Amino acid sequence: MKAAIRQMALDRGFDDCRFTTAAPPPHQAALQTWLATGQNGEMAWLARNADKRLDPQLVLPGARTIITLATSYAGPSADQPPAPASGVVARYARHADYHDVLAPRLRTLSDQLNHLGGPDTRSLWYVDTGPLLERDLAQRAGLGFAGKHTNLISRRLGNWFFLSEIITTLALEPDPPERNHCGTCTRCLTACPTQAITAPFQLDARRCISYLTIELKGAIPVPLRPAIGNRIYGCDDCLAACPWNRFAQTGRLMQAHTRPDLAQPDLLELLRLDAAAFKARFAGSPIVRTKRRGLLRNVCVALGNTGTPAALPELTRATHDPDPLIAEHAHWALTQIVCRSAPA
Repeated sequence: MKAAIRQMALDRGFDDCRFTTAAPPPHQAALQTWLATGQNGEMAWLARNADKRLDPQLVLPGARTIITLATSYAGPSADQPPAPASGVVARYARHADYHDVLAPRLRTLSDQLNHLGGPDTRSLWYVDTGPLLERDLAQRAGLGFAGKHTNLISRRLGNWFFLSEIITTLALEPDPPERNHCGTCTRCLTACPTQAITAPFQLDARRCISYLTIELKGAIPVPLRPAIGNRIYGCDDCLAACPWNRFAQTGRLMQAHTRPDLAQPDLLELLRLDAAAFKARFAGSPIVRTKRRGLLRNVCVALGNTGTPAALPELTRATHDPDPLIAEHAHWALTQIVCRSAPA
C-alpha cells in the first residue's frame, strides 16, 4: 500500500513522499525552550497550539501514521542579475501561493487514502497550516534533515521545497529516519545578515529577515533595518549558502505557477500602490499576507538602504501616507538617502 500511496503522490506533482509514525516528535524540549525564551517573537499562535505540536494524538485521536511530502520550488529563473532600484522577494513567494496550489492535491490524496484504508479510516491534511512539528516529523520520515539554519535539507532537492503532511489513522510501515549531513559546514551561519542563527540549529526568529518582513506587524527595529538590504519579502541567504543545493531539482509542479513579475519588482512602482492596486498586483500570491502596510514598510526600508536621490519625491509623498507605519519608515528612508548623498 505504501508504494501505491507514494506513486499517487508523485503523480499529483509532489517530489517526494515518506512515512513516519504518529508518535510525539523528538525535539519537544527544544520547542518548549524556544517558546519560553520568546524567540518566536509575535508568532503567538506557535505557543497557543504547542501542546498539539508535541503530541499528534491531540491533532487526530487514534492517528497511526504521518505522511510527509515535499514539493520543490527550485527553478532556473531563481538566479538573475539584480535590476536597478529593484527589490528581492524570497524564491518561494515568486510563485502562486503554494497553499492554493497544494491544497486540492492534498485533499484528493487524503480522500484516496481514506478509500484505501476503509470506512473507519480518518485523515487530515495540512500545508504549513496544522499544529505539527513538521520538520521534526519529516526528518524522522527520512524526507530530509534539519540543517544548522534550522530548515529542512533534502539530499535530492537541496533547500528549495515546501513541506506538507497527511496525518491518518491508517497504520503504515515507517521509513527510516534521515541523519544529519551538515558535517563541519557553517556557511548558513556566516551568510545570515542579522546573525539570527545564534548557534548551530538555533534560530532567534526576532532577528530573522523573513520574520521581520512577513510575520512582524509593527515597526522593524531600527538597528536591524540596514541589514535587510533590498529584501522586501523574506530572505533566502542561509538557504542559498547551503552546498546541498547543487543537487536541487527544478520543481515539476511549482514551475508552472511561477510569477515572473515578482522576480525583481521595481521599488518605486510598489511604493505608489494604493490598497486596490496592491490587492490586484498580488492576488494569488503569498505577499498578500503582509497587506499593503507591511509591504510598503519593507519597500521603504529597501529604498533607505539602496535608493538614490531619484527616490526622494516618492518617499516624501509616502511620509504623508495615512498609515503611520508606512509614513515612519518612509521618513527613515528619506533621512538615510539624504545622509548618504550629502557631500563628505
